Amino acid sequence: MKNRGTALCLVAIFLILSATLLFSCAKKEETIKIGVAGPMTGDQSKMGIDIKNGTELAVKEWNQKGGVLGKKIELLVEDDQHDPKQAVSVANKLVNAGAAGIIGHFNSSASIPASSVYSRAKIPMITPASTNPQLTEQGFTNVFRICGRDDQQGLAAATFVTEVLKLKKVSVLHDKTTYGQGLADEFVKALGNRVEVVYYNGIIQGDKDFRAVLTALKGKGAELLYFGGIYPEGGLIIKQARELGINIPLMSGDGVIDPKFIEIAGTASEGSYLTFSPDTKNLPSAKGFLSSYSSGYGEPGPYSIYAYDAANVLLHAIDTAKSTGGPAISKAIHEMKHTGALGGLQWDAKGDILQSPYVVWITRNGKFEEYWKPGEAIQ
Repeated sequence: MKNRGTALCLVAIFLILSATLLFSCAKKEETIKIGVAGPMTGDQSKMGIDIKNGTELAVKEWNQKGGVLGKKIELLVEDDQHDPKQAVSVANKLVNAGAAGIIGHFNSSASIPASSVYSRAKIPMITPASTNPQLTEQGFTNVFRICGRDDQQGLAAATFVTEVLKLKKVSVLHDKTTYGQGLADEFVKALGNRVEVVYYNGIIQGDKDFRAVLTALKGKGAELLYFGGIYPEGGLIIKQARELGINIPLMSGDGVIDPKFIEIAGTASEGSYLTFSPDTKNLPSAKGFLSSYSSGYGEPGPYSIYAYDAANVLLHAIDTAKSTGGPAISKAIHEMKHTGALGGLQWDAKGDILQSPYVVWITRNGKFEEYWKPGEAIQ
């Protein structure tokens, strides 16, 4: 009887453990997880949080409608600190957590190494902001971007410099990152032999004093200073340039067009030219997003709307594929004609959007204003 009682106890324990395990497995399947990754802390955290907020807004809206495939969406937020090694670590963490897809990363230097991790796992990755052409030239079928590419952005900047400003000499600085140097090099390439690059050099991302390199370029006769990089360094560069008596305009790309640039540079930011997409305030398709985002998070950042559309593309693809399997989701994105806050979006075989218009903005009276579109005269 004693042995029988022991056996019954063991059976009961087994049943309890089995039920617990089954409950645990069922619980894991109650949500569909998607990840968002970017620099959530540190000097570029403004950009990371903008992307997180845009993604989060899309997730909230889907969850209010019941989620996707009958399940609520769970958002996993990871901080890559705009560091390539940390980006790989974050990517592995999100894969292991069971994310069905990824919104991110922000920096090309993070997105490119992380994309290899997602590719091996066959998980779709949609970056709202990484513009280096190399990202979508790797042959991965699961990698997409909502933004344009630096060869397109560099061409727009070079066209503006040569055909609108009609300059003959420029200086070029970059922050030695995949994005910053890549953008600067695309700009120089697009200039061709039409404009002389009288000074070309790199600075170190994270540095605060650029007076030595600015002094070196001061006497070169440049009519414009082009910078490939992000707003923390961009703001300091133009501020210190003015302090040294260098009174030529700054031109940069999408990594600088953030209110933080104006905050850092102060009045020295006036007259700076920046390449980015057209003003979303003029897009009828963006009105709903702008209203919802502003009421929940305040003023949208430059890439908040891109992250919002990226998340909606991912969730629509899951819904269309009726699956959380990576290859099925990626296939749905490739075949998709998505109408979002940015308007109509489609992708080519590489994962690049078919249309990526870049325009030139100018900083005036402490604000950014759309200034010039390729093919149009200055207003």
